[in-house]
Amino acid sequence: MIEDSAQTITHRRVLKIALPIVVSNATVPILGAVDVGVVGQIGEAAPIGAVAMGAIILSTVYWLFGFLRMGTVGLVGQADGAGDSAEVSAWLTRSLIVAGAGGILLVVLQSLIFWGAFALSPATEEVETLARSYLAIRIWTAPAAIAVYALTGWLVAMERTAGVFWVQIVMNGLNIALNFVFVLDFGWGVRGVAIATAIAEVTGAALGLWFCRSAFRHPAWRDWPRIFDSIKLVRMALLNKDILIRSTLLMIIFSSFVFLGARFGDVTLAANEVLVQFMYITAYAMDGFAFAAETLVARAIGRHNRAALRRSVVVTSTWGALICVAMAMIFALNGPWIIDVMAKDPDVQSTAREYLPWMIVAPLFGCAAWMCDGIFIGATWGRDMRNMMILSFLVYWAAIFALLPTFGNHGLWAAVIISFIARGVTLGARYPALERVAEG
Repeated sequence: MIEDSAQTITHRRVLKIALPIVVSNATVPILGAVDVGVVGQIGEAAPIGAVAMGAIILSTVYWLFGFLRMGTVGLVGQADGAGDSAEVSAWLTRSLIVAGAGGILLVVLQSLIFWGAFALSPATEEVETLARSYLAIRIWTAPAAIAVYALTGWLVAMERTAGVFWVQIVMNGLNIALNFVFVLDFGWGVRGVAIATAIAEVTGAALGLWFCRSAFRHPAWRDWPRIFDSIKLVRMALLNKDILIRSTLLMIIFSSFVFLGARFGDVTLAANEVLVQFMYITAYAMDGFAFAAETLVARAIGRHNRAALRRSVVVTSTWGALICVAMAMIFALNGPWIIDVMAKDPDVQSTAREYLPWMIVAPLFGCAAWMCDGIFIGATWGRDMRNMMILSFLVYWAAIFALLPTFGNHGLWAAVIISFIARGVTLGARYPALERVAEG
């Protein structure tokens, strides 16, 4: 257990937690580009569409289990902060059991899931056939893919983000290498991409287990009466339920943004998609400091140390704010160039430039919401995250109905920014209560 006090919450410690996450995140878009690029060498459009569709379907389904990573960080971090090493090990086992059960359920329900996905997003017969072959391979590693969420959460809670870094680097690096071998050398096409990803996911889960090996040195990891303690399981279920509701509402906001943007034509839709990548870039840069907030806040709550809680919030939020200001400046100075790199169509370029100011202000207005997410995840205040997300969701739709008819796509972007502000303000209003609880 790491001794935590306000004095030990240093900028160096925060950077040690955050930087491995920031660097490993940089490999995510590279992997996506290689997937498309390698399949593109086949010289046909259908394989590219099939891989893109298959990856999106599984990413969306797996993303629903993202509560495992977030919930595990808070629960494990608080147990470690309280000096309860038995619960540190037991929480990992509980999370892995949920991951395994969830993965098996997806395998069992695969036909229904694929049917629903293609009913919502119909494709040509050729693309759907290839996508189904891709999904039929990858779905079998669902337990491993979901387990990575639980393993990552445990490593973040224990401040072992270097382990998270190596899991991501090995997974993505192996995936890229196998893509070249299976697709270009063996000629396996779409199936080759799926097999490469499946092998990488299993390898990532195995490596994650190795990095979490200290948890298995404590007998509590297989103390089944402790693991299946009804009070602990109910706490875990309620937290995960609240995080799932919060995440689902957030996904609906971003999905509706895409669908509503399509009303303004293909050029505007494409321009919006280009600009959304700016938000993804900001999110990748912010993730490390939000993760740092999660683990440091969890430890402070576990120790009932108000001073450490406040220091954790101040230091991580300072870095988060600096990142957001830096992103805003980069977008202001280099936004047009980034747009030109990402889109070659002159109409898309000019339209994206018209809406670029929204991306310049997005990091500034979104910073509080993103950092508050990390703070409340660490505190395991899932109910507040859920409730404030519901309020922000309603504010978003009110803004849509008020602004979209008059301001069009500008109104759409304004509604998204307003939802960020609403989330930051409502969660921020609940923070004083968090400090009072920390005093125990």
